[in-house]
Amino acid sequence: MEIIIPVLTLSILGLIFGVGLAIAAKKLCVTTDPKVEAIFAHLAGANCGACGKAGCIAFAEGLINGECTVDKCPVTELGEKSEIAKLLGHDMHTKVKTVAVLHCGGGNKVKDKFKYNGIKDCNAASLLQGGQKSCVYGCLSLASCAKECPFDAINMNEETGLPEVDEAKCTSCGKCVAICPKKLFSLEPVDKKYYTNCSSLDFGRAVLDVCPAGCIACHKCEKSCPVSAIKVVNNLAVFDYAKCQNMGECLKVCPTKCIIKRG
Repeated sequence: MEIIIPVLTLSILGLIFGVGLAIAAKKLCVTTDPKVEAIFAHLAGANCGACGKAGCIAFAEGLINGECTVDKCPVTELGEKSEIAKLLGHDMHTKVKTVAVLHCGGGNKVKDKFKYNGIKDCNAASLLQGGQKSCVYGCLSLASCAKECPFDAINMNEETGLPEVDEAKCTSCGKCVAICPKKLFSLEPVDKKYYTNCSSLDFGRAVLDVCPAGCIACHKCEKSCPVSAIKVVNNLAVFDYAKCQNMGECLKVCPTKCIIKRG
C-alpha cells in the first residue's frame, strides 16, 4: 500500500500535466501559412539579409504582406523568382543584372601617412584621421568588404593591396557597398564593361602627389567618347551607363590608366 499511493499520485499528476500541456500546445501553437512555406521552398535559403529582412522566412512573409518585392532577393535564381511571382499572382519584371565594382586603383601604390596598429577593420581605421593612406579617398586595404561578403565573392590581392570581386560569385547583394567607409563600391550593370577605377575628387596635381593611378580630370575620356557617355564631374570621370555602348575610346586615351575594362 505504501508503494501504490505514491505511484497513483505520480500517475494522476502526470495525467494532469499531460492534459495541461496538450491544451497549451493547442492554444499557443504558431500556425504557418502554407503559402509562406511554398514561397520559402523556391528561395535560395542563404539568410544573408540583403533583402532587408531577417531571413528567408521573414522575406517570404514580407512578400505575402506586400512589404517587399521578389526582385529584392539577389541570390535566388531567376527561374525560382518566376515561380514565386506565380504564387503571388504577380508578373515577373526582369531587372538588369548588376555586379559589385571597386572604384580604387591605389592600394599598395599609395604610401601610408602613418603606421596603423589598430583593429584590422576599415571602419575602425577610418576613424583615425580618415585612415592611414595618403589618399583620403582610397582603399585602406584592411579587407572589411571581403569579411562582410556572405558569398565569398571578394578576396584581397596581396600584391596590389586591393579587394577583387569574383563576378561569378557576386550576387550584387550590396553588403560591400554598405560596409566600405570610403564608399568605393557600386553596383553596375554587368553588360557595361568600362568604369572609373578611382574615387578621388582632388585636383590632378594633388591626385598624382599620392597616387599614380588616379583620375586627374584631364577630360580626355570625355572628349573621346562618341556617344557622350562620360563626363568629368567634381574632378572625377563619371559614366552614364544609359548611354555607354562599350566602345572603349576612353580607355585608349586615359593617361593614368584609371579607366578600366572589366573581364
